[in-house]
Amino acid sequence: MKNNKSILYIVVIIVGLVVVNAISSSVYQRFDLTKDHRYTLSDASKSLVNDLDSPLIIDVFLEGDFPSEFRLLQTEVKQIVDEFQLASNQIFVNYIDPVKDETTRQQYIEQLTNAGLEPYINTDNSTGKVTQDIIFPWAFASYKDETLKIPLLKRSITQGLQEQINNSVQALEYAFADGFSKLVNAKAKKIAILKGNGQLDDLYIADFLKTVKPYYNLGQFTLDSVATNPQGTLDKLKYYDLIIAAKPSLPFTENEKLVLDQYTMNGGKSLWLTESVAMDKDSLLNDAGTGVSIMRDLQLNDFFFKYGVRVNPTLVKDLYSAPIMLSIGEGSQAQMQPVQWQYSPLAASNPNHSITKNLNLVKFDFASPIDTLKNNIKKSILLQSSPKSKLEGAPTTISLANVTNSPNEESYSLGPQNLAVLLEGEFSSVYDQRVLPFKVKNFKSKSTATKMVVISDGDIIKNEVIRNRPQELGFDQLTGKSFGNKEFLLNSVNYLLDDSGLINIRSKEINVAFLDAEKIKDNKSTWQFINIALPLILLGLFGFAFNYLRKRKYAA
Repeated sequence: MKNNKSILYIVVIIVGLVVVNAISSSVYQRFDLTKDHRYTLSDASKSLVNDLDSPLIIDVFLEGDFPSEFRLLQTEVKQIVDEFQLASNQIFVNYIDPVKDETTRQQYIEQLTNAGLEPYINTDNSTGKVTQDIIFPWAFASYKDETLKIPLLKRSITQGLQEQINNSVQALEYAFADGFSKLVNAKAKKIAILKGNGQLDDLYIADFLKTVKPYYNLGQFTLDSVATNPQGTLDKLKYYDLIIAAKPSLPFTENEKLVLDQYTMNGGKSLWLTESVAMDKDSLLNDAGTGVSIMRDLQLNDFFFKYGVRVNPTLVKDLYSAPIMLSIGEGSQAQMQPVQWQYSPLAASNPNHSITKNLNLVKFDFASPIDTLKNNIKKSILLQSSPKSKLEGAPTTISLANVTNSPNEESYSLGPQNLAVLLEGEFSSVYDQRVLPFKVKNFKSKSTATKMVVISDGDIIKNEVIRNRPQELGFDQLTGKSFGNKEFLLNSVNYLLDDSGLINIRSKEINVAFLDAEKIKDNKSTWQFINIALPLILLGLFGFAFNYLRKRKYAA
């Protein structure tokens, strides 16, 4: 009877194992037990790769033996790529170490650098010996006949490596999802670059246009035809999803303003880079090295006032600002040196908004403060100057000769000044209860839900031009520093036009814990003793005690 029961138990166990194995082979489930859900893709990311009809190939160059910070980034990259692979069986990945083979090392470095993959040179002196590692924190994504680069490291001129790695880990899902979106999604949204009111020439916004072109269809739109056919101009403008006004310098007529107002009332989005004071650094390039700032009236005061903001006709001066290169000295002894330029605030971003989260400093030139006014529109401050700011009225004579003078820091006490504001909601028409400058078909006094970004400086979209060739936006050729201008503008456009929620992935919070490198260095011997010698000592004591007790037991 006992034998029968034993056989029955064995059969039940075997059948149970077979059933469990069959279920586990057909049902697969992963559980993300991390507090911040760092290994859970958003619905927007999943929907992006769910319907791939061709293989999407990812080449990751962050491979090799790295310092601890980059090993963390390396691990997180592999985790997020694994999650994308689980979401789609059309995603394939190659991990490549471009500097592993000494015979092809230099060739790889040159090829990747020429392709725009700037290496990170990591200098390490923690052991007392200075070593340098060449690291490529980049990936390529290829789909059908297109390939694009994906940055894995968010570099910053003001943050240490650990903080840069932390920000990079938080941005990994968005970095990959954003790249996949450009490859997979057909460009459907249309952007109108406004012309006709003295806006910047295309040469000076070329790098920005090149940046947004993979996402959207671009077209120039002139408001000149408003004078002869305002209704027809409005009807054509409605075909665009977003308008961009890049540093207009000529006033807008009432007809033009009504066209823009009704465009907004019909749900159109807009990005305004406008100025209330006319001044730029080119005005200082004369023998005297001086220029005069004057008020610039674009006739848009009532326009923005109705929507809930006011761009004041003053200039923001900030102690936390970008430098300007000046010739210091006389004759042959003169040298070009960077000198702090209070008219170029380095704006801090709002860490709680998806447009500006983990954003590098944004460089302004001759910016004005923006007031927010009380109405039913939701307002989000995107960029501000530092607390060490002051205001300067117009007209004012500005001289390069005064740059080398030490500023009176006590006068820089007005606190942060708003430089970029996001407006969201149902806008009221500027022309509600007013006589219309021309008859509008289906005039609307209230808009559908829409969005608008107002920036008080047109220069943040302006790239430098050298030998008639546009340079990278946000990169200062003289100082070699990169600023967050391009990323901020691209994020703003994506936010204004994004209906899928992809941009909101940037708000994802991931907490990354790092070891204190200084403490490790100072207590290196102690930690080596605790991790190596102490376990051996404890093991030896245990063995000695075990043998002693064993001999004592059996000797008795």
